Amino acid sequence: MKISMTLPGMDPGLSRERLFEWCRRIEAGPFEGLAFGERMAFLNPELIAMLGACAAWTTRLRLRTTIIVMPLHHPVMLAKQLASLDVLSSGRLSVGLGIGARDEDLQAVDADPSRQRNAKLAEEVALMQRIWAGETLPGMLLPIGPAPLQAGGPELLAGAMGPRAVRLAAEWADGVTGFTWAVSDEEVIPIFEQARAAWSEAGRGEPRLLTGFWYALGDGGRAQLAEHLGRYMNWLPAAEREDAQRSAGLAGSPQDLRDALRRMQDLGADEVNLVPTCGDPEEVDRAADALASF
Repeated sequence: MKISMTLPGMDPGLSRERLFEWCRRIEAGPFEGLAFGERMAFLNPELIAMLGACAAWTTRLRLRTTIIVMPLHHPVMLAKQLASLDVLSSGRLSVGLGIGARDEDLQAVDADPSRQRNAKLAEEVALMQRIWAGETLPGMLLPIGPAPLQAGGPELLAGAMGPRAVRLAAEWADGVTGFTWAVSDEEVIPIFEQARAAWSEAGRGEPRLLTGFWYALGDGGRAQLAEHLGRYMNWLPAAEREDAQRSAGLAGSPQDLRDALRRMQDLGADEVNLVPTCGDPEEVDRAADALASF
């Protein structure tokens, strides 16, 4: 099982220098990839611009979008942006796609809420794949380039929840990328089992299975998690946010982190995205030290 590290893009106080230092340390560590997610109505950097910088700042890491919220983007423009990132990263791009869950993000860009459907997502992914295959769209004189470096386009992973969404994802995705709030088998097993069944039914072999979770190591881990989640989960009602602050994520020792990762490995995860809960680059080294004996 491989392990990736997520950039702390949802934390305040970020700068070019600090983000570069995170990239440098992740690249030097025992990590397979560098991940980043998307929100619109929040303080985080814009996803495509951030990954463009990461493509320039790294040479070996797989660059992962934990989730691109498809209704925020025009599929033709997004196809061009992702192909450009694939070229700029020398074919190191992996793309998580979903329909999103925060209404305010869609409202911020006046997105069409009717696009927030998994069937619509499948249609728009098919259009992007036609572009990446070099097809000239109706009314165009030339194909829309650049051609992605990875044949057929980057790896696509579905941020799908629920049996129907996973079945639709089996039509276009290489696997699923999920998240476990409680770092629990009970949250991970259903998605993995649904994915295996859907891919088998579609005759597509074994899906790629990814999950992720928040973490904070050391004596102050729960307080660190609570501060981070209190800020990040601004869309939730106060009672739900406070419950997450008390229980979500992994707050514990390096051994606790290793144990959690071994549980994910036993469940069949191909990769886990670790999501830090503060912007201090020392977090990378703390996680790397914990993984030294994994």
